[in-house]
Amino acid sequence: MLPSRLPEPHLYLPGTGEPSLRWGIVGPGWIAGEFAKAVRNHTAQQIVAVASRSLDRASAFAATHGIGVALGSTEQLVTHPDVDVVYVATPQSEHLAVGLAAIAAGKHVLIEKPFTVSAAEAKTLADAARAAGVLVMEAMWSRYLPQTSVIRQLLADGALGEIRTVFADHGQAITADPEHRLYRPELGGGALLDLGIYPVQFASMVLGAPTRVTAVGGMTKTGVDAHSTLVLTHERDAQSTLHTSILARTPMTAVIAGSEATLSIDGIFYAPTSFTLSPAGDPFGQELTWSDPTGLKLFDGLSWEATALARFVGEGRTESPVHTLDETISILATIDEARAQIAAS
Repeated sequence: MLPSRLPEPHLYLPGTGEPSLRWGIVGPGWIAGEFAKAVRNHTAQQIVAVASRSLDRASAFAATHGIGVALGSTEQLVTHPDVDVVYVATPQSEHLAVGLAAIAAGKHVLIEKPFTVSAAEAKTLADAARAAGVLVMEAMWSRYLPQTSVIRQLLADGALGEIRTVFADHGQAITADPEHRLYRPELGGGALLDLGIYPVQFASMVLGAPTRVTAVGGMTKTGVDAHSTLVLTHERDAQSTLHTSILARTPMTAVIAGSEATLSIDGIFYAPTSFTLSPAGDPFGQELTWSDPTGLKLFDGLSWEATALARFVGEGRTESPVHTLDETISILATIDEARAQIAAS
C-alpha cells in the first residue's frame, strides 16, 4: 500500500543559516560557467576569483560572470587570502593535483565529478583532506536535489518494501572527435567516468556497494570506453542494471523496484525532474506523482550542492553526510573494475 502522501524535501535552503563563503574556481570551462550562474542566481555564496593557465581565458570568464579577480595559475588561486572554498572544474585528470594543492593551502574543496580518475587517487585525496581537517566533497549535484531528498526519505521509511532491482541509464551523443576530452584517455575520458558515474552513484545510494561487478561494452578507436552495461549484485540478492554511452542519447531515466512499490524517475533522472510511485502488485492502481516544487531547472540545480557545502562548513563537518568520501571511493572502485573488464574483453 502506498503512503497517503509523499514527504516534503529536506533542503539546504540558501540564506537559512549557512555562512556566505568566498569561492574560487579553477578551470573556467562550460560546467564552471553553469555553476557560476547557479551560485550567483540561487545561493548566498560569493564567487570572488577564477584561475586558468591562460590568464586571458580566466579574464574573459571573470568578465562574463562578474568575478572580481582573474588569475593565471592554480597556485595563485588556492593561496589567495580571499578564497575560502576552491571549486575544481578542470579535466578530471587534473582533479587530484588541484585538489591536493587546495587542501595543502587549507581550503575547503568541491571537486567536479568524477572526484578523480580512480579509487586509488580518490583515497589519496580523502586521506589528505582528513589529515588537514578541511571539507572536501565531490560535486555530485544529484545527491542534493529536492527529488533525492524525497526518495531517500521513502527508502528510509520502507515505502517501497524490500528493494529488488535498480535500473539507471545515461547516454549522450558525443561527437566522435579524437580531440574531445571524452575521447582522450590522458584526460580521463570515456563514458563511465563522465556519464556512467551518475547511474553507478544512484545504485550505490539505493543499494550500497556491490558485491560483484559484471560489465560488457566497447571501446573507441582512441582507447576509452564508449558504451557499457553493468550488472551489479548487491546484498540481499538485489541487483542493479546500469547503462551508459557516449555514442547515443538515451532516455536517462531511473527505476527503483521494491516488493511494495516501484519508483520511476523521469529523464533527466540526475537533474531536477519528477517521479512516480506505483504499487507493486496492481499495475492499474493509484499512483503518486512528485514534481520539483522549487522552480529550478536543469543546471540551476547545481546551486543546491554549493549551499549544502556551506552549511556543512558552518556545522563543522569535514565530509558530506549524504555522499561520504568512503562512498565516493567505493563508487570509483566499481567504475575501475567495470573499465578493466571492458578493456580486457
